[in-house]
Amino acid sequence: MIGKGFGIIEKGGWTVESIVSKVLDHLDIKILDLLQKDARISNLELSKRVNLSAPAVHARIKRLEAEGYIQEHVAILSHEKLGFDLLCFVFMSTNMHQAEKLESLEKTLKSMKEVLECHCLTGEYDYLLKVACKDRKGLEMFIRKLNELGITKIQTSLALREIKDSTVLPIQD
Repeated sequence: MIGKGFGIIEKGGWTVESIVSKVLDHLDIKILDLLQKDARISNLELSKRVNLSAPAVHARIKRLEAEGYIQEHVAILSHEKLGFDLLCFVFMSTNMHQAEKLESLEKTLKSMKEVLECHCLTGEYDYLLKVACKDRKGLEMFIRKLNELGITKIQTSLALREIKDSTVLPIQD
């Protein structure tokens, strides 16, 4: 079983939330694997590779999108070719504990164009950011913005080179 969803059932005037399991079959997994490796693949090519008709593949893709297995179709750009020479990992801590303040902080972090990824952590730091900047001055300006948000501790590490960068989940055996 790959995923679970929630369904609403009404019984005698009461609304009851129940867990509804959705099992992905081997064709769904194959389609997802092929799409994550090449989002530009045509339905016709997909249909040949999974041995289904193009309309059946299209219907499966629409269902997988509707059920949330496929979140987006994107183009992955080259940082270097576009002049983003600094890829940084920023560890942050904050003394904020009120839910409203944390939600506001996270909303602000989501809106910052330099932030590629933001993760809430356990351990010494509260957040880990993956940040792309064009140069040191851009990084300095970004850190100043973080300081204005009430961050109590910041540790920045610069990536010297990328060894592996992948969005492919290991869903195929």
